[in-house]
Amino acid sequence: MQKKQELYSGKAKSVFATDDNDYVVLSFRDDTSAFDGEKVEQLSRKGEVNNKFNAFIMQYLSDNGIPTHFEKLLNDTESLVKNMQMMPVECVVRNVASGSLVRRLGVEDGMELTPPVFEFFLKNDALHDPMINEYHIETFGWAKSEDINKMKELTFKVNELLKTLFVDAGMILVDYKLEFGLFNGQVYLGDEFSPDGCRLWDAETRKKLDKDRFRQGLGGVIEAYIEVAQRIGVDI
Repeated sequence: MQKKQELYSGKAKSVFATDDNDYVVLSFRDDTSAFDGEKVEQLSRKGEVNNKFNAFIMQYLSDNGIPTHFEKLLNDTESLVKNMQMMPVECVVRNVASGSLVRRLGVEDGMELTPPVFEFFLKNDALHDPMINEYHIETFGWAKSEDINKMKELTFKVNELLKTLFVDAGMILVDYKLEFGLFNGQVYLGDEFSPDGCRLWDAETRKKLDKDRFRQGLGGVIEAYIEVAQRIGVDI
């Protein structure tokens, strides 16, 4: 399958057309950003690490009944994925209180959340990804009611699968975001799952092993990503 022109360039990934309209190439770059793109740096090997991490997670989820856009790894920094109509909505699950939840509600950082908290956000950097609900999504045409329900259902299934995966590797899945799209009218998990879009802590020390290391200037960002990947069995 031949890679063709660039279709889209985001903060850390680019999308390229192929000679088959049903598939595109997802290219992971070394760019790293935070605070809606206000802080940007290049971190060596980040594209490779996130590409291989994402491939592992997507394949794991697919093997356990989650429909994903992932098809196959093409090389160190590129994957072949389904060409989907993405819904501009982020599905966030929080198993432990941290980040914006603590700031918004004044709850204790590190508090275990039972049951987990589910939140929708509009994917819009200019508006700083505001929180929304099912009514906003349906009223403004960002997704249909049945697709909203499917996104929620799949997000909670992903939570159970990944909590177990990370617990078995000595880590806590604090929170994460997922994005979904439509392919032939069906809802599929899209975008990526990597330490860029979740919070992961070491279960014993509570050491941060995710993009908070970049946001908070803690250093050792890629080293932490590689540690997480190797703990769960990614070949990096």
